[in-house]
Amino acid sequence: MIHYHISPFDPKAHLFAVTLRIPHPQPVQVVSLPAWLPGSYMVRDFAKNIIALKAEDARGQQLTLTQLDKQTWSIETHGQELTLSYQVYAWDLSVRTAHLDMTHGFFNGSSVFLAAHGFEDSEHRVTIAPPQEPSLSQWRLATSMTRTRGDDFTFGQFCAESYDELIDHPVEMGLFTLASFEAAGVRHDIVLNGRHRACMPRLCKDLQAICEYQIQFFGTPAPFKRYLFMTTVLDNGFGGLEHRASTALMCSRKDLPLSMDAPINNDYRTYLSLCSHEYFHNWNVKRIKPECFLPYRLEAETYTPQLWAYEGITSYYDDLLTYRAGLVDEQSYLAMLSETFTRVYKSPGRFKQSIIDSSFNAWTKFYKQDENAQNAIISYYTKGALFALYLDLTLRQETQGQYSLDDVMQILWQEYALKHKGTTDHCHQQIVARLLGRDCQDLFAYLNNTDDIPLVPLLAEFGVDFTLRTSQGAQDVGGLHAQGHAIAFGAKTQAAPLGLKIVNVTQHSPAHLAGLSAGDILIAADNLQVTSQFEAQLQQFPLGHTLPLHWFRRDELMTGELLITEAPKDTVVLSIADKDKLQAWLKR
Repeated sequence: MIHYHISPFDPKAHLFAVTLRIPHPQPVQVVSLPAWLPGSYMVRDFAKNIIALKAEDARGQQLTLTQLDKQTWSIETHGQELTLSYQVYAWDLSVRTAHLDMTHGFFNGSSVFLAAHGFEDSEHRVTIAPPQEPSLSQWRLATSMTRTRGDDFTFGQFCAESYDELIDHPVEMGLFTLASFEAAGVRHDIVLNGRHRACMPRLCKDLQAICEYQIQFFGTPAPFKRYLFMTTVLDNGFGGLEHRASTALMCSRKDLPLSMDAPINNDYRTYLSLCSHEYFHNWNVKRIKPECFLPYRLEAETYTPQLWAYEGITSYYDDLLTYRAGLVDEQSYLAMLSETFTRVYKSPGRFKQSIIDSSFNAWTKFYKQDENAQNAIISYYTKGALFALYLDLTLRQETQGQYSLDDVMQILWQEYALKHKGTTDHCHQQIVARLLGRDCQDLFAYLNNTDDIPLVPLLAEFGVDFTLRTSQGAQDVGGLHAQGHAIAFGAKTQAAPLGLKIVNVTQHSPAHLAGLSAGDILIAADNLQVTSQFEAQLQQFPLGHTLPLHWFRRDELMTGELLITEAPKDTVVLSIADKDKLQAWLKR
């Protein structure tokens, strides 16, 4: 049995203190910290945050640590009890690592718990101690890890059956808001950390509808005995990471509901879809998963072309299930889907990278995006979601409604997850072929090529009009019947002291052809200082006109000419054309 003790040792310095005790270690015991954590496909080198690592035997004698690589150490123990002690610097306010200050503490186990090699499948016990500062004496603790000592939401002792389980139960501590509800007989807890004015009964009511639907979708019983939603509320935040019985989320204050009867606006809809997305991962990636993740190998990248199936399909269902759960109507759902289309159609990189390539290269190209990302890559989340829609509508059309993507997911659950089998690179294609009764290479070719997926005629078959219009600007996400800008600029900007800072530039756009690049400070156009109204002012000029531009690149003044060009139609609007046909797809 492996024993850990962790405490918020110095919140002002952002330090957790950790000890690891191995009663019967190997003669030469190896320990390591993961390089990445499941669900976030980038090497993050968590070991860089370990401070003052020491090893002792049962008599308190110091033992020599030999570092083998950036995250691995060995200790000669001669089989005697071994205790390691260290501190972890925790100042990453995200869902991925660890954060500690005087307002709260949060950690993923992969950031703080060294793994004892050879004991990964042993029982792991953890004592989580409260902070010692008197001002923090009212802190509570939330985690989905199995508790062995202490009352709910207090500090105490916990256990996990393996190291893999240990690092799959993140921990939140602090003065959080707590609410609970039951879905399909399972208790669900909601924890909000940070300042907010959320109506907790409303949040419980709406999340209950989503959770009830998803559990029934895959079939009872749920694959967990209890579930925990943990959200850090910020002025401006968004993100989520799935775990086997919980999810860690970040949201903006404006995303949360303020009353029981307030309509679901775009902000709250975004938060509900985020919760729906991470909750769907309980089945699709936590239990249905690629065979190369059985088990996870966390010391280095694990490449797979299947991430489209786990993030893309989940991204399709996250919005759809808010509709099926009765929280939004048909047109609101189509507006959400319009936004997904728009994110794809505004990405020139979709013509350069396939969905399969995007999945395989998630470790670098997707998770380490730079200012040229929109020109070079496509997201396996968004285009993967469109491919999932393509499969769903095709199955419904060719089988006259007998089968849909729902059946694919339920087959994956029954034939793979429940049998503890991982999916191969061709499982999804084989299942779709089985349901269609034909070879479906023509459908799955869109995973490997860079063509736009032919969804427009399919949507028409199901009573949906697809329209492309020009964008109203950088904040236009699609789905609105609005007049867009007639004139293109082709660069995303943000306010700067002298004018506008160029964030990124779309290839072949007027901004690109004028010579602008990311990082430039645009100061003047048409010999006038630029302001936040620059793009709106461009609409006043006739097509074919040129404007002199002036900008700083580093400390050098540069000039160029902006050609007034018609804006591309890259913003999608989906609308209901035939409600009867739409029912063949969206009937609840």
